[in-house]
Formats: sequence, structure tokens, C-alpha cells
Amino acid sequence: MEHVTFNLRTADGLQLYGQGWLPEGMPRAVVCLVHGLGEHSGRYSHVAAALTRAGYALLAYDLRGHGQSEGQRGHAPSWDALMDDITLLLQEAARRFPDRPLFLYGHSLGGIQVLSYALRRKPQIAGAIVTSPLLRTAFQPPAWKMWLGKTLYNLVPTFSLSNELDPRGLSHDPKVVDAYVHDPLVHNRVSARLGMDMIWTGAWALEHAAEFPLPLLLMHGAEDPICSPQASREFAARVPGDCTFKMWDGLYHETHNEPEQQQVLDVIIEWLGKHSESRS
Repeated sequence: MEHVTFNLRTADGLQLYGQGWLPEGMPRAVVCLVHGLGEHSGRYSHVAAALTRAGYALLAYDLRGHGQSEGQRGHAPSWDALMDDITLLLQEAARRFPDRPLFLYGHSLGGIQVLSYALRRKPQIAGAIVTSPLLRTAFQPPAWKMWLGKTLYNLVPTFSLSNELDPRGLSHDPKVVDAYVHDPLVHNRVSARLGMDMIWTGAWALEHAAEFPLPLLLMHGAEDPICSPQASREFAARVPGDCTFKMWDGLYHETHNEPEQQQVLDVIIEWLGKHSESRS
């Protein structure tokens, strides 16, 4: 496995940190990863190792305001800016591997970004993998926080609060939780603008699920205390085309970081195999 780094320059002048994990020889396909709120692409190196062993390349970037990328922590000026950033990653993948099938893979906040990107931008790619998307929260946000977010959305969009994510809901593996808590590149901020955009986009995506244009693998941990598993089930039921839905009994938010992670990664690799052969 070869590790590479690169930078992406956004339309509003930010530098985004990117990295890739490449198999020996030409990859069967390229998976483009969009990570979750507060984390960074480096937390997926074990996912990359599994994919490269199976012959796939994984390219990822740290979202604006995350990890080693520039930008205010936990803020995006608009949802369109996040969509444009995904386009930059897909363009980088196409430049490096012009004749290979491309897939988008999004988790949590990255999951709703990928679903939204497919619905809004309709990219000419081979498919999408989405885990634990933020279609709805698994809990009711406090009324005061919703009011504050709506009030400050245009007045002070950069105003940020703690995202109040409980790391214990990520995985049953205490080592994963401990590593997350002590990771210097992890943060717990979310701005009024990004917070409301996430909630509104999740509701919008559920309303438009019947228009989903790509082959989709959608998976969720049934005991996820952060993002609603039921909302994922609802989304999958409304997709009229090629949609594979998997609910993982007993698993928390980060299915790829649970003790059963190998089973989760095996499902992803099997699905990729079926959907890259017809596009190769």
C-alpha cells in the first residue's frame, strides 16, 4: 500500500488537506471518502488498508474546518461550498485515475453530504456508500439550541457551540473512544450555519429520496445514539433503484470502528466488487 498526500484549493481560497492510500498496480476502482463532523480522514487508515488489500484506492480529504485543512473549526459558509469541495475530490480522483470507476463514500455528516451531492449534482460516478448518515438526529435537540441556531443563521453564522457528541456512542471498543478523545485533530465545534444546514439538508434528502440517481449501499448501526437508524431505513425504502440496505444489530455510530468492523468492511468490499466490474 502506498500513501500519498495532496492539497485541494477551494473556490473561496482555503487549502484542504488530502491523502490517499493506493494498492499495488492499477486499482479496480477509486473510493472517495467524506468523513464526519469533528473528525478527520486519518481515522480511516484501517478502512483504507482493507480496501487496498482488495485492490481499491481510497482518496480522502479533511473537510474545511477539520483536521489539517484550513477554515474555522466546525463551520462552512454554505452547503453549496461543501458540495463544491466534494467536486474537487472527485476531480482529483479522475485526474489520477482517468479510466477507473469512481465511488463516493460518506459517513455521518459525510453521509448526508454524499446523499445530498448525488441528489443535487447527479455526478456521473459508479455509486455511493453511505454509513450512519445524519438524516435525522437520534435524539431531540434542545429547543433553545434550535432557536439559537435559526436566529444566528444569518445574523452571526460563524457563532459556534459544542456539538455535544458523546464519544461513548461511537463504538463499543474503549480503545476507539479513548483514541478519539485524545486525538489532537478531533474537535467538538459546530457553527450556527453548519448546524442548521445539516438538519435542514437531512430533512430535504428524506423528502427527495425517490429521486436518488446512483447505486447505493446504505448501512447503519441499529443502536446508533447519534444519527437516527430509522431515518436511514426510511430513506432506503424510498429509493426506487439499486439500493442495498443493511442494519447492523447492536452496533453504534461508527460501524467501521466496532469490534465487528471486518464484517462491515467485507460487505463494502463485496458491494464494490459487484458494482465496479460492470463499470471497468
